[in-house]
Amino acid sequence: MLNQPMLNRVVALATVCVAGSLAGNAAAQLTVVSFGGAYQEGQSKALFQPAAKALGITVKEETYTGIADLRLKVKAGAVTWDVVASGSGSAARAGSEGLLESLDYKTIDVSSFAPGLTQEHCVGGDVFSTVMAWNTKTYGSKGPQNWADFWDVKKFPGKRSYRKGVAGALEPALMADGVPANKVYEVLSAPGGIERAIKKINELKPHIAVWWSSGAQHAQLMKDGEVDMITGWNGRFDVVAKDGAKVAYTFNQALLDYDCFGVPKGAPNKALAMKFLNEISKPQYQAEFTKYITYGPTNKKAYDGPAISAGYAKTLPSHPDNSAKQLPIDLAWYTKFEARASELYQNMLTE
Repeated sequence: MLNQPMLNRVVALATVCVAGSLAGNAAAQLTVVSFGGAYQEGQSKALFQPAAKALGITVKEETYTGIADLRLKVKAGAVTWDVVASGSGSAARAGSEGLLESLDYKTIDVSSFAPGLTQEHCVGGDVFSTVMAWNTKTYGSKGPQNWADFWDVKKFPGKRSYRKGVAGALEPALMADGVPANKVYEVLSAPGGIERAIKKINELKPHIAVWWSSGAQHAQLMKDGEVDMITGWNGRFDVVAKDGAKVAYTFNQALLDYDCFGVPKGAPNKALAMKFLNEISKPQYQAEFTKYITYGPTNKKAYDGPAISAGYAKTLPSHPDNSAKQLPIDLAWYTKFEARASELYQNMLTE
């Protein structure tokens, strides 16, 4: 039988162990932020929650509109997020601004990733396309097939919708203005190139009924039939098409891009975030994600399993037949020019 002093020590030790256990459980929670809608719903089911279960942690999910929200948190020293989803160009710029941690690629295995789908501050999660889409109730199967068509309001009368942010907005304008796809970034980098693209968009401005700011919004616009023609992300259109939306799109002259995941500067659980990114980068997770939205995997091994059939692979942006028709986003251009381009673009919107 334990005497009273020994019993007191046992109780004290048990209290410390329980407290330590609770503290450990509190630390084993990551806060992950993404863009909401059907996209994040798919991420949650295919990536976030299965990875949390595999790692024995909990994942709290939040939504945001983009890197501008992170910028405010970092500058205020109030970072509560551990992992953020981002477009590749925005991540490249955010990394150059010091808003994202350098990723630990000794922990995150990207050895089977396709080339060009990782960067210092962000690891690729999926490949998508910014496409031109149209309302099939308005145009049937004969919608716009290139950006010149998108700008041709006589051949294709109707209400347009265009992106409110500059990412992926300037390249189509230059192609509509006759610049070959392989010369777009050369022109955008030259003096007057950004201004030329913005001038072309300004020409279309009277016909743009809605300037969209999120994937959920541009998908809803087509689901509701509010506009006749729109730019946006292929997977979002496929999701609403399954729900009956009258929408079609083409990969011709689309912008081939990828979404990625980064760790905010000053993230509360940086080391655990790296392990989490390694987990969701595995091929089985990426293959599963394609079941929810038609975005291609960045891990090439995702195509090896039974989850992605040969027929379904041909509908994905990264399939060779589709990628050959597209212009890959130039991250170096965005890192160098996005801030200035965004300022000029927003000035045009408010004129």
